[in-house]
Amino acid sequence: MGILSDRDIEEAIREGRIEIENFTEKNLTPNGYDLTIAEIYVNGKIYREGKIKIPPNTWFAISTKETIRLGSDICAQLWIRSSYARKGILACFGKVDAGFKGTLTIGCFNGSNKEVEISVGDTFCQIVFEEMKTGASKTYEQRSGKYQNQKGLTL
Repeated sequence: MGILSDRDIEEAIREGRIEIENFTEKNLTPNGYDLTIAEIYVNGKIYREGKIKIPPNTWFAISTKETIRLGSDICAQLWIRSSYARKGILACFGKVDAGFKGTLTIGCFNGSNKEVEISVGDTFCQIVFEEMKTGASKTYEQRSGKYQNQKGLTL
């Protein structure tokens, strides 16, 4: 039990315990997978292409290109890429529950006093998979399931 290595992730994908739709080998890390930006929501507008300038002290959201599906014995955490953290971008990450399936929407904030440019298609955060000691008796879908099967930005 613990954090899955790149080898463990590949095995879990082969076994069907993890699915990553739009999987790209280059996004696999030693202990996770880098998720890419599909959409950016800022100041009331959704962008699906290009480089977007995020004004200082501004809330925004991104959605992932990848659809993730977790089995009943896998959960995950998200971690912002340090390149964005160094620019002053803060992100609100929750746990990705066992049994979740969908794209991920991430609330973010440009906490710097400078405009930050973010491109659709960039890697933004890393998902780190964790094997649970036992499988969940009821998965995310069976409990709340509020965002189950979401596609794109869900505000």
